[in-house]
Amino acid sequence: MTLHQRRLSIALALIVLSWVSPAAGQVPSTSSPRPPDAADDARKWSFGVSVYEYLLPGDTDYVQPTISADRGWLHLEARYDYEDLKSGSFWFGRNFSGGDTVEWSVTPMVGGAVGRARGVAPGCKASVEWKRLQFYGEGEYFFDEHPPDRFWYSWSELSLSATPWFRAGVVEQRTWLHHADQEVNRGVLVGFTRGTWDVAAYVLNLTASRPAVVLAVSAGF
Repeated sequence: MTLHQRRLSIALALIVLSWVSPAAGQVPSTSSPRPPDAADDARKWSFGVSVYEYLLPGDTDYVQPTISADRGWLHLEARYDYEDLKSGSFWFGRNFSGGDTVEWSVTPMVGGAVGRARGVAPGCKASVEWKRLQFYGEGEYFFDEHPPDRFWYSWSELSLSATPWFRAGVVEQRTWLHHADQEVNRGVLVGFTRGTWDVAAYVLNLTASRPAVVLAVSAGF
């Protein structure tokens, strides 16, 4: 079995484990801001963990983990292999949310990176939900200490929930981390939610002979 096949087998196993785990209430993916509801106790902490595996044809495959913590308006986050490989970044932000028929949340942030990438970045996360339609986006402008390495990174997805546990949609990413033919990569997504778990698969650059695949597993608690 090749390394690529083993990774796909592991991803499928995670999907099965997340699906059979006991349900504990639907939660959004931890990749999106999760500011506490106004009725919740603002002194309580909520946490999120997500792991994205990038399977890139002709390039280095890698795993990108993110850990987040929220308490009232406060948002804290730590990422690895996000701005660059072998680099970590740490973020501080403020949560805003509102809406009834159309629910929205915005988290402006500022962060700093250490490792191969070293610098600071302003960034933002935002989500909008209307009935079964969901939009999520995040972006940052990274000021590397080496001016030629400064860049704008963004990830956005628009999905429709056919059922409470299944969604499908489109995704767009702008990055310089992958040695792709273009900076902007577009594709499709499918996602499954069960209890506190969210599992998603993204296929980018569908017109390429070998599209890139991103597998994501996240949980909130």
